[in-house]
Amino acid sequence: MCIFEKNKSMRKYLLILLLINISFVFAKKSKNEITYPISKKIAHTDTYFGTKIEDPYQWLENDTSAETAAWVAAQNKVTFDYLSKIPYREDLRKRYSELYDFAKLYDPIVFGDHFYFSKKDGLQNQPVIYEQKTVNGTPTILLNPNTYDPSGLTAVSINSISTDGRYIVFSFHVAGSDWGYIRIFDLQQRVFLNEKIEWVKSTGTSWYKDGFFYSRYDQPNGSALSDKNEYLSVYYHKLGDVQGKDEFVYKDNTNPNISCYVNVSENQQYQFLYKYNGTYGFEVYWKKSSEEGWNFKPLFTGFDNENSVVETINDKLIVLTDYNAPNKRLVQVDPNFPDPKNWKDIIPEQKTNLETVTVSGYRIIAQYLENANNKLYVFDLDGKNKKEITLPGQGTISISGGRMSDNLVLYSYTSFNYPTSIFLYNTLTGYSELFLKPNLKFNTDDYVTEQVWYKSKDGKKISMFIVHKKGIKLDKNNPTYLYGYGGFSISMTPYFSPSMIILLENGGVYAMPNLRGGGEYGEAWHQDGMKMKKQNVFNDFIAAAQYLIKKKYTTKDKLAIAGGSNGGLLVGAVMTQKPNLFKVAFPAVGVLDMLKYQKFTIGHAWAVEFGSSEQSKEMFDYLKSYSPYHNIKKNVKYPATLITTADHDDRVVPAHSFKFAARLQEYANKSNPELIRIGINAGHGAGKPTSKIMDEVSDQWSFFFWNMGYKQLPAFKK
Repeated sequence: MCIFEKNKSMRKYLLILLLINISFVFAKKSKNEITYPISKKIAHTDTYFGTKIEDPYQWLENDTSAETAAWVAAQNKVTFDYLSKIPYREDLRKRYSELYDFAKLYDPIVFGDHFYFSKKDGLQNQPVIYEQKTVNGTPTILLNPNTYDPSGLTAVSINSISTDGRYIVFSFHVAGSDWGYIRIFDLQQRVFLNEKIEWVKSTGTSWYKDGFFYSRYDQPNGSALSDKNEYLSVYYHKLGDVQGKDEFVYKDNTNPNISCYVNVSENQQYQFLYKYNGTYGFEVYWKKSSEEGWNFKPLFTGFDNENSVVETINDKLIVLTDYNAPNKRLVQVDPNFPDPKNWKDIIPEQKTNLETVTVSGYRIIAQYLENANNKLYVFDLDGKNKKEITLPGQGTISISGGRMSDNLVLYSYTSFNYPTSIFLYNTLTGYSELFLKPNLKFNTDDYVTEQVWYKSKDGKKISMFIVHKKGIKLDKNNPTYLYGYGGFSISMTPYFSPSMIILLENGGVYAMPNLRGGGEYGEAWHQDGMKMKKQNVFNDFIAAAQYLIKKKYTTKDKLAIAGGSNGGLLVGAVMTQKPNLFKVAFPAVGVLDMLKYQKFTIGHAWAVEFGSSEQSKEMFDYLKSYSPYHNIKKNVKYPATLITTADHDDRVVPAHSFKFAARLQEYANKSNPELIRIGINAGHGAGKPTSKIMDEVSDQWSFFFWNMGYKQLPAFKK
């Protein structure tokens, strides 16, 4: 149960209404005429290595209380009252619905001569899953989530296909929650099997014989949306059985934070157990499928590196590794002699980052990242005869996992002015062709992209993409949206966004730097923004803002910063460190309490990236030094801020945003609005229906332009 579910008794409903009314009776009125609900303070103290930390808004961590529900309702009322008064809010929503009205393509999969992909036509809430037989066949609907759940709240994706191609595992997620369930579809009978597997979180499934391996948690005893997720376990499910009959395979009884899953080689001869202690680094164990039981032997131990088994060939493993290779390399490993001294290089480490590798049609297809743009190369199985696959331009690609027996490979491509499209590569002919591309109702040729380099505080050179209309004047008069992430080795590369057009057609500038902590320049780049080096990420972002101002793209009065999740942390940290450098801030679903993040859901896995307040006094002091919630100061003029979160976010729980908003409203100089927008029946971002995307985007751009002084927008002038 969550705080936003419909109340099951009139008594609770009346209590919530009473609490909402009380919050407004005792609310404070700001100088800008916004009346904020009072966020009550309850004395609460946590102690870290002898240091006492007050947390008066700790009560907002309780996502099942009526008081928290009342606070949420009161905050949303204030926020939506504010937004409703912006005169062009509805015009922005109408314009965005026009821009969004094209086919969005996702998740291409090839299986023999069958093709699968998801497509969201126009303003459909959820992508529809299509099946196409042969390259020139006509796509037919396999599963339409919009009819499966007319509310638009259920997102469905293909999880895996059985080795004989008869069954498909579908993953279902409701209201944006990471929690989901999986069901099996019989392609011959065109019906779902009776079994349903629950309490999974983004699990993969790997087929073996007449079933598959998957990972799940035990059913939570408390709040499913905030309780810590522990003891992820691997099970084997046999077709036709109920979940209660699934065979237990493995869990780590010594460490509740260990995540694990099993993957089976394409030839079905090997089974690999992967063990994660966080978001970077994992161990791998193995066994031959012919061996009885679940006795896995060590293959790669320790959590300091990532060694992924890509394929098995003639009892040898093809492994993608960053061991002694921050930019990664491809090696051949004998599982019986796995010591690195016995490894044989297939593709040695290069100066650019080797992101992913797939093996299809007896060819190695390698995806590289060069200056935050993807390149695609094909090799023979021995790493020779390197050939480049020509792409439409500088942009981002994603390859669907291939099989050795498939000669055709699907991959998607996108860039800032090129909508996501699907291409087909033939490993026999070496020819690549367009498979699917959406038709747009507007011209992207009006906009240009440049990639610049600037220096951060310590002199490190950072790259940044800048997108704007052709012929824009560098007169410091352009509203600018600076977006960043900087963490978890995630690369910020070119992508197409119809939302961005709203900004660009109103004379705006979009800027996206490749901050340290990301994966754009390999593992060394990632580690230069982790743990005790996290401040490098914030400095890189601040330097990006200063560059945009120095080069006259904008001024601090027309500059907004934005980011989500780890990017929400970025925005929260930077706006509290440099509050006068930005006019508007958008911290979305952010990790904002750096002292407690590890106590909720899957947060403990992020300690590898951030460090933990419980780890050491040195680490506690460092986290406290930039934790956004703990660094809001009294009577400071912070940027106009619209915090966004959602009720079903069970990855970064909304308590982060709740507490940050409460303290910001209490402490901040009241000359700027400090609001929080809490989505209902939504989560961290994935699976969000189009109707909610429309609402959020129009609200964001309304807040953006209004707080930069725009009474009317250039694109709407008659």
